Amino acid sequence: MRHFLTLKDFTKEEILEILEIAFKIKKKLKNGKRKAYLENQTLGMIFEKSSTRTRVSFEVGMYQLGGMALFLSSNDIQLGRGEPMKDTARVLSRMLDMVMIRTFSQKELEEFAKFSLIPVINGLTDTYHPVQLLADYMTIIEHKKEKDLVVAYVGDGNNIANSWLMLSAKLGFELRVASPRGYECNPLVIDSALRLAKDSGAKIRFFHDPKEAVKNASVVTTDTWISMGQEDEKSKRVKDFKGFIVNDDIMELAKKDAIFLHCLPAYRGYEVSEEVLESKQSVIFDEAENRLHAQKGIMVFLDKKR
Repeated sequence: MRHFLTLKDFTKEEILEILEIAFKIKKKLKNGKRKAYLENQTLGMIFEKSSTRTRVSFEVGMYQLGGMALFLSSNDIQLGRGEPMKDTARVLSRMLDMVMIRTFSQKELEEFAKFSLIPVINGLTDTYHPVQLLADYMTIIEHKKEKDLVVAYVGDGNNIANSWLMLSAKLGFELRVASPRGYECNPLVIDSALRLAKDSGAKIRFFHDPKEAVKNASVVTTDTWISMGQEDEKSKRVKDFKGFIVNDDIMELAKKDAIFLHCLPAYRGYEVSEEVLESKQSVIFDEAENRLHAQKGIMVFLDKKR
């Protein structure tokens, strides 16, 4: 049995296999065909952090695969009242076929998975957001055909940035990460990614100047500067991230046919300008849709490994 907690746990071949499944399912759906890969199965969705895309994509995705999804808010279950993760894991394992968790702590997610008898999917933690990165890479494949892929991430060294590090290190493409001083990626994640990059041939570089990172990039991406739980830091973060907005001036430094990605929600005028979000280079809604298809690929893959 396999869990999907971080891309670090998967080989390049396994990541590409998941995406192959996702593309196959997406093609069938676009042709009006559905296959009940997970017929009569139930996905439990535990949310300690609210979401639009994660809830809708997993719920609809499970339905399209022939199963059903059960929304479990931390406010409505005993986990929110102090029940240990390991107890909740062992109980739900006897009632469900698969669990997706969107929470704060990667450590708690991993504890849940340790005691779970069914596959566990990371729907987001403060450390990683691997389901989003598969949707991102799926979108890149659809729009970019070049072999020498260069991705530039501009912004906070958060869970999205950490996940880009893992994806690059596993697949072997060039990644440039530009963050303000004091907002760099987790050093432990960086060290892990750089070690993995030695095997894959990935070129991973870090900058404090977004313009240097974006030069001749194939893909430009960013994320919010103020994640959930950081609202009290807004005024300081807005000041510290001055100059890191992805606007027309930044995009002009990338390749002419570069695409722009953002996992959403996007805050116009902060991490990205209205003009870039609404430009022809922006593929953010293809990217959002691909959360649905990539996650179906993940669930079918995990079911095959049970």
